[in-house]
Amino acid sequence: MRRFFADTRPLAIPAFRRTFAGQGTAVVGLMITAVAVPVQLYDLTRSSFVVGLSGLVGLLPVVVFGLYGGAVADAVDRRRLYLASCSVSWAATLGLLAQSLADVRSPALILGLVAVQAGSFAVSSSVRGAIVPLLVPADLVPAATALNYTVGTLGQVLGPLIAGVLIGLPGGFAYAYAADAVLFTAALYAALRLPSFGVADPVGRPGLRSVVEGLRFLGGNPVLLMSFAVDIAAMVLATPEALFPQAAATRFDGGVGPLYSAIAAGAVLAGVLGGWIGRVRRQGVALTVAVVVWSAAIAAAGFVHELWVVVVLLVVAGAADLVSAVFRQSILQTFVPDRLRGRLQGVFTVVVTGGPRLGDLRAGVMAATTTFTLAWSGAALLCIAVVVVAAVCVRPFWHYDRREAEVAQPAT
Repeated sequence: MRRFFADTRPLAIPAFRRTFAGQGTAVVGLMITAVAVPVQLYDLTRSSFVVGLSGLVGLLPVVVFGLYGGAVADAVDRRRLYLASCSVSWAATLGLLAQSLADVRSPALILGLVAVQAGSFAVSSSVRGAIVPLLVPADLVPAATALNYTVGTLGQVLGPLIAGVLIGLPGGFAYAYAADAVLFTAALYAALRLPSFGVADPVGRPGLRSVVEGLRFLGGNPVLLMSFAVDIAAMVLATPEALFPQAAATRFDGGVGPLYSAIAAGAVLAGVLGGWIGRVRRQGVALTVAVVVWSAAIAAAGFVHELWVVVVLLVVAGAADLVSAVFRQSILQTFVPDRLRGRLQGVFTVVVTGGPRLGDLRAGVMAATTTFTLAWSGAALLCIAVVVVAAVCVRPFWHYDRREAEVAQPAT
């Protein structure tokens, strides 16, 4: 059965099991707040501009603290940094709860707390990715990554549903933030129970030079560079979410909910049936194929005028997206030396967070200046061509075998 269903062997390791449970529970709360904040901002201001500003306010700290936090993660005990960053996130959530209970009605305060929460999330995300290879054997890293992505995606499905119920209650914003605060205690408990990892790079000092060293390592390794490049191409050229409202209004006479949930549902399905992922050796080829399937499914959905067919295609796209995410993360976690892993995880956090936002911008501009179909399907087809040509031309990436990386990591 393990050949078909999720490989759960990493859950036999207590430290990973606690981190897995803490992350999964915390993601539900995080998504509850991610829904509650924009709804509360609009309720206070009646301005979509202010709601959009919350996205920018959240992105900037992710970029800054994702890069710097990754450098710090290589120079200090990662357990202590993870616990500290989780504590800051929890404090920001308690701040959102307090302002709601006190009826402060200050958009500026909410945006400030969002910025703090985003920055601490960037640091904790960088650390969390860097410690997975320290918790499980190298051959179980793909399975552990698949489990983490699956539970995270499930949280992205459950969180908004719970948020919708809580926000609809009298005083619902306070209930939403309280639920996030309670759920996040699981992540704090998991951080407290982690073992001490020591310092990965004892001669390093967190700062600009340390960040540049990580970027230099990335630029000098075509396998890593291509894993990031295909991810950026997939998100910027083939991310359709910004077009869902227009599609629901002009093509399907509603149905925006199924459109938004289909990709996440596909990712959960792929995670549950992803026992085969950890057995793949040629991860460069597999990552390329996954991105091609993602882009092809997105492109096909842009030509379809039946809602149920579009939902099915988006489910396929979501499944391919989870597979590509697991391979990208697995390459990073097994290829990068431990002393640089935090820095590269920081770059990964910035890419994963910023890419979809750039994709939304690209889709919106194209839809406004060209046609809806070109914005949805044309760019996705271009993504296929770009990714295939680039992957085949970069031979180290195309021939990358994960078993070689497990035996000997590259010299720095």
